[in-house]
Amino acid sequence: MRHLLRMAAHSGRTNMHARNLAIVWAPNLLRSRDIEASGFNGTAAFMEVRVQSIVVEFILTHVEQLFGDAPLRGRDTAGTPW
Repeated sequence: MRHLLRMAAHSGRTNMHARNLAIVWAPNLLRSRDIEASGFNGTAAFMEVRVQSIVVEFILTHVEQLFGDAPLRGRDTAGTPW
């Protein structure tokens, strides 16, 4: 999530703000095998992706509150800058 938040910080150049990132990444981040197995039709699948994207957008806009107040920039466990 922090990586996607860093990507959103460049939205002025990429137009990939939190909402667009959520639309793209939500189906992978919140994948449901039950939904895939049930064979949703077009409308139902669209509605499911819509809900997933809203959840991911919320998470992206509240990363610090949800995952702690560690700085967004730092070093990984090997000491390499992110």
